[in-house]
Amino acid sequence: MLIRNKSPNRYQRTKHNTTQYLSTQNLFHFSVSSSYFYSFVMTGCFSLSEALERTYKSGFKRSGLRPVTIDLKDGTVVNFWVSKTKPESKPKPNLLLIHGLGATAIWQWYDVARRLSRYFNLYIPDLVFFGGSSTTRPERSDIFQAQTLMRALEAQSVKKFSLVGLSYGGFVGYRMASMYADAVEKVVICCAAVCVEEKDMKAGVFKVSDLDEASKILVPESVKKLRELMGYIFYKPALARLVPTCLLHDFIEHVSYFLLFLLLQPNHITTRVYMS
Repeated sequence: MLIRNKSPNRYQRTKHNTTQYLSTQNLFHFSVSSSYFYSFVMTGCFSLSEALERTYKSGFKRSGLRPVTIDLKDGTVVNFWVSKTKPESKPKPNLLLIHGLGATAIWQWYDVARRLSRYFNLYIPDLVFFGGSSTTRPERSDIFQAQTLMRALEAQSVKKFSLVGLSYGGFVGYRMASMYADAVEKVVICCAAVCVEEKDMKAGVFKVSDLDEASKILVPESVKKLRELMGYIFYKPALARLVPTCLLHDFIEHVSYFLLFLLLQPNHITTRVYMS
């Protein structure tokens, strides 16, 4: 929430009983009217990110998906969206969709789920520390994510399935295929460099030189870093400068904060993958 102070150049921001002051110079690159719009957006009257999330949830339900919470009884809880099945309906193959870093099940797979739901029994989880999934255990690796998803699927009596993993989800999907070959039938890995080693990054294969730099861009904590990320992913990078700052702040507030729990821990992703 942002509250306008007496000083025209300062704003008070309150969240979880903490207060900090941010200058309008850092917050806005537009006119004074934009600052009033930002105050309106972030006061709780309206949040574009929350509105989109409600739309996505509604879309999932219209696609025949329902939310399910799986308690693994070890401090780990996994949130799933799964297809509603009818006893008289023709059996469909099971398909697991694993989202990437910086997203949740509904944000990543909204457009895809509504197209695939007629052909597959979909299982779309929030990875641990994303969305509605969490754990009190100390593990943070992609191996732990793979083990957790497999246990959650077994709890739903899913014995055979294919999977699609996107970005970080590709790492998790690769691990699942390697560890549970008898259960995983087909694998699609998208935008995940599962064979990349740290020496490749230092050799200049990517525009970033190490994982620390990459994580600051992939999980942005500031508008500047979020614009940098958008510059990499937009077909026309200049478009990133046209997105209002207020919307970027809203996105960071609503979507990205929970990833800090993942990235502040060691070994949150395995960069060296041994091919068998």
